[in-house]
Amino acid sequence: MGTIVLSGTVVLVILGFGNHNWWLAAVAVLFLYVHYGRGSSSASSSGGPSGGGGGTPNDYKTYRDRRDRQAKWERRYRRERPLEFRRQERNKGQ
Repeated sequence: MGTIVLSGTVVLVILGFGNHNWWLAAVAVLFLYVHYGRGSSSASSSGGPSGGGGGTPNDYKTYRDRRDRQAKWERRYRRERPLEFRRQERNKGQ
């Protein structure tokens, strides 16, 4: 993705010698890429799902921690409310 953005920016800069508005477009493309494209992994660590692609180990660690915390709460719920848990399991199967 970065190479596409950089090559597009070079094309816009070359076109900018004839019309300076293209330079503004190149600056806008670079700004949007730096602000939203490249830095999206740090923005998504606030709890939102990350968009596509291979994730970093930090994303997986966050996911694993959240999954383990949810499993812990479910085990606690089963242990403290066995009748309600069985009733919910029965209703889920129907």
